[in-house]
Amino acid sequence: MLAVAEIHYIRYEANQKGCSYSDIAKRMNRDPRTVKKYAEMEDFNPSKVKQTRKAKVMDPVKPILDQWIKEDLTKKKKYRRTAKRMYEILKEEYGFTGSDRSVRLYVSKRKQELLEQSEPAALPLESKPA
Repeated sequence: MLAVAEIHYIRYEANQKGCSYSDIAKRMNRDPRTVKKYAEMEDFNPSKVKQTRKAKVMDPVKPILDQWIKEDLTKKKKYRRTAKRMYEILKEEYGFTGSDRSVRLYVSKRKQELLEQSEPAALPLESKPA
């Protein structure tokens, strides 16, 4: 992104004076495509477009991971599988070709979802007046 002053200069030179994009680019030491982009740009608000991708590699192993996560929630914390260990098991036994990071992200999101769904473990305290 160029500075505001540079953008105004490009727009002034191209639109008001009628200079060519290549002349402006030579004077500013910029690429002519950059100059053209800013000269023709009308809306300068940054558009936030989040990229969404389908995890095609993760689809076959999601039920396996869900089962492991549910099993591990019933075990003591010391005996639970870590996300890294789950990835290693998937790679060795199931021939998983995805990345370690994709497994870690899925496991952390899924654990949070399951913990939110679980009922509170505390019992309400009721005392009888004596």
